[in-house]
Amino acid sequence: MSAKIRLQRHGSKKRPLYYIVVANSTSPRDGKFIEKLGTYNPLTNPASIHLNRERSLYWLQNGAQPTNTCRRILSFKGVLYLKHLMRGVTLGLFDQQTALDKFEKWNGEHEELVIKRQETHRAHKAEKRHAAMAESVRKVEEKQAAKAAAKAAEETTSEETSEANTEESASTETAE
Repeated sequence: MSAKIRLQRHGSKKRPLYYIVVANSTSPRDGKFIEKLGTYNPLTNPASIHLNRERSLYWLQNGAQPTNTCRRILSFKGVLYLKHLMRGVTLGLFDQQTALDKFEKWNGEHEELVIKRQETHRAHKAEKRHAAMAESVRKVEEKQAAKAAAKAAEETTSEETSEANTEESASTETAE
């Protein structure tokens, strides 16, 4: 039996939520699985991934083959790097503590990068929202200014008309 680490789709129509599972390679996509390793939600920005690193590493070391998408997810979460470091430990290149220190250093840098991306996304979103609000305020102010100008023009024409009517009635009275 060859095991695969793959995604199992859940959620409603056009609202996917994926479970990251270890399953027999012959079982259907949403069918029976051996173990659930985590979840992946692509709808959030950035996509939210919850993964059990220890179990994922266990399955990778025991021969489970990840699909392309799962390989990207495992790489993003550092599981493949951790597997690489553990391989170095088994070959005797360095000890376990050095490997864990290297991984913790990488993980800290990676977390900072993710937080920076989230802040950049939030700032861009807020800037976009502010620009849209400024545009709508500008349009409303233009409409109000146009209405005020039309009203002022209407008032001046009505005043001119009333003055003209007054002059006509005055000239008519003097002519009689």
